[in-house]
Amino acid sequence: MNAILIHKTIAFFEDAFGSSPEKIVLSPGRINIIGEHVDYNDGFVLPAAIDKIICFAFEKNNSDLAKIIAIDLDDEFEIDINDEMKQNDKVWTNYLRGVINQLKSIGFTFEGFNCVFSSNIPVGSGLSSSAALECGFLFGINELFNLNIKPLHIALMGQHAEHWVGINCGIMDQFSSVFGLENKVIKIDCKTLEFEYHNANFSDYSLVLFDSNVKHSLMTSAYNERRQQCEEGITIIKNNFPGISSFRDCTEEQVLSLQYLMSEDVFKRSHFVVKEIKRVIQACDALDKGNIEFLGQLMFETHEGLSTEYEVSCPELDFLVNTVKEEQSVIGSRLMGGGFGGCTINLIKKGEEEAIKAKLSQMYLETFGIALKIYDVKIGNGTSLYNRN
Repeated sequence: MNAILIHKTIAFFEDAFGSSPEKIVLSPGRINIIGEHVDYNDGFVLPAAIDKIICFAFEKNNSDLAKIIAIDLDDEFEIDINDEMKQNDKVWTNYLRGVINQLKSIGFTFEGFNCVFSSNIPVGSGLSSSAALECGFLFGINELFNLNIKPLHIALMGQHAEHWVGINCGIMDQFSSVFGLENKVIKIDCKTLEFEYHNANFSDYSLVLFDSNVKHSLMTSAYNERRQQCEEGITIIKNNFPGISSFRDCTEEQVLSLQYLMSEDVFKRSHFVVKEIKRVIQACDALDKGNIEFLGQLMFETHEGLSTEYEVSCPELDFLVNTVKEEQSVIGSRLMGGGFGGCTINLIKKGEEEAIKAKLSQMYLETFGIALKIYDVKIGNGTSLYNRN
């Protein structure tokens, strides 16, 4: 599928500009195996880049203008790179304006260029198409003009570009898009940005995403409320255990011992976070030992916590997870991402995928009247140059 996308992007570029692109960049979406809502709580996350990508084609155009065409949107815009960057009503352009703004504000000098891009990352499914867009675009400009920006700074500048757009995301999405490696997951320390790779050999199991095709409007207010509750929880913990500086230093027993000092919601959020940070460490160990069944068990535990303690699930996501939990061929499932809609990530025994997809699709349609979207994913490489030879 990626080969078709790459060929289409190059052909479109040649037709639009009458020349061959100088640089072709592939930038992937991402999944998160485990470690949800712990990035802003000084925890660890375990994401991976996937084999769904945005393909970019670039060339210098010896002017001060950047001309950018989004094939899938049948849309384009042109901008003078010397102008002050301002947001525009065309929302998709703001992510790219944000990248140019980042480069200019740091002091990089570059010229005009032509750019065409196309994607097979499903938009709005929680696979971080925006991070792939920011990082791939920045990576291409970096390569085209030899700016020598290091990978970590590409990830951080991509994050800041998204903040400029108005989305206060953590670093995980951009980090995964830049640093992904085929058949590896990345354990990222969200406090220090130190990271390490672990083998992602799921052996007899396939990774399948079930997209609930719903988005409940609670997300922003609930997210801010959860952050506030976590801050309240860690303050109580610090006051009673002076040696502790964050949830990662905490044991479950310590949180339980302070339950009487916390409101019910603050306790539930704090309890979930401490357990989820521990699950990421256990998941790395399970992958290292090839114990995929235990990894699946941890995923089910995470979903239970997200549903009952962090309370960011919804009836549709709970239905998807609880239904496959009854199937012997599914060893792990959980909601992935912020919650209140989006995808579940599932480990399904190879050879049983189509039967599970058909059964779940029918049951989901009958229960909610909504068609289920399904994505098979494999773990792929991070943002990179495509070599045409």
